[in-house]
Amino acid sequence: MTDRRVLVVIPTYNERENIEQLLRRLHQALPTVHALVVDDGSPDGTGELADELAAADERIDVLHRSEKAGLGPAYIAGFRWGLDRGYDVLVEMDADGSHAPEDLPRLLAASESADLVIGSRYVPGGKVVNWPKRREWLSRMAGVYSRTALGVPTRDITAGFRAYRRTVLEKLELDDVASQGYCFQIDLTWRTIRAGFSVVEVPITFTERELGKSKMSGSIVLEAIVQVGRWGLKHRLSQVAGLVKKLLRR
Repeated sequence: MTDRRVLVVIPTYNERENIEQLLRRLHQALPTVHALVVDDGSPDGTGELADELAAADERIDVLHRSEKAGLGPAYIAGFRWGLDRGYDVLVEMDADGSHAPEDLPRLLAASESADLVIGSRYVPGGKVVNWPKRREWLSRMAGVYSRTALGVPTRDITAGFRAYRRTVLEKLELDDVASQGYCFQIDLTWRTIRAGFSVVEVPITFTERELGKSKMSGSIVLEAIVQVGRWGLKHRLSQVAGLVKKLLRR
């Protein structure tokens, strides 16, 4: 990795059991990166513990939000914080330990030549460990649905372990992003591709959390199905309209 400034954005809600170990592993893997914990008012004291860790380590900062407002807004807030402070690469990472910090050096290496690097479970070399088959099936089907609807090649478009160059986030209209969960990851990937940036996937090992509870819900899945369907329909209609215009010019 070059001397680029890297910020790892880690949204939290009730992750007190996981956050300290994750930050320790992160800095063992990459001692020079900085971490921003974005806590949505966790009632279990995650934010307070993060404050203690930040007070003892200048590589850690904490952004407190007053209520649980969702994954998408938490990442957007973290991105804005990092952009305002001049970071060159902004990384998404879950707080539950499912994303191995030891995989991050390969994502950052790939970001030397790519605008968005996605840590992928579904490219050669990627794998899933101890994840319920129902969740894996749902994830894979979401990828197939999104690739078909949007016409993109990304295998793991719902993945939440990724690295953005700051130029991408500066160009995307983050104020217009209101999606959550699965849908947030699809949304930003789709915006990145449409803006003309390069996207690559590198294999990672995704491991089911050992402590705490998943935040996945039926409403998050439904949002992704509806929104991706709308984006895909709009995209296909624009393609048809462009084709008709070409034919009329002849």
